[in-house]
Amino acid sequence: MVTHVPAEAHGDERGALLAFLEGERGGVRRTLLGLTAEQASSRPSASELSLAGLVKHLAEVEQGWIARAQGVPPAVRRDESNWHECFVLTGDETPESVLAYWEKVAAGTEAFIRSVPSLDDTFALPNDPWFPPDERVSMRWVMLRLISETARHAGHADIVRESLDGRTAFELVAEERGGGQG
Repeated sequence: MVTHVPAEAHGDERGALLAFLEGERGGVRRTLLGLTAEQASSRPSASELSLAGLVKHLAEVEQGWIARAQGVPPAVRRDESNWHECFVLTGDETPESVLAYWEKVAAGTEAFIRSVPSLDDTFALPNDPWFPPDERVSMRWVMLRLISETARHAGHADIVRESLDGRTAFELVAEERGGGQG
């Protein structure tokens, strides 16, 4: 399912940030168009990345940042022992199930960001060794972080998809709009 932020929502800063994030999500989702579960989980390039794994990772990262902003722990806690699992499907996960989970996470992100009194409101970063101690960041910062993280992995997804079957983002946009290959 492709979610589009209504044009009237772009006029304010929150709407603009949410629209940019959704645009990047859409770029990643499009890379799965027309693929089998096996193709979506394959690693056709020199990288260990698969398209389904990228979707799973992005969903976990987004959920985790919004949870932190809400002052609650992420749904999945990753450390050195299980970090590799955030990039591969495990158990009964499928490309469809991780896409559906990401859609649910995205709706939660939008609802939360629209509900905070101010994008200037802050929250404490966790006391993990990769964060500065006693650092606080704003809701605006977390949105920009999510946009940059998603954009970075959208580029990875483009490369993985092109490695699978030669299809580029331009072709996938045309297909999504009903004018391309099927």
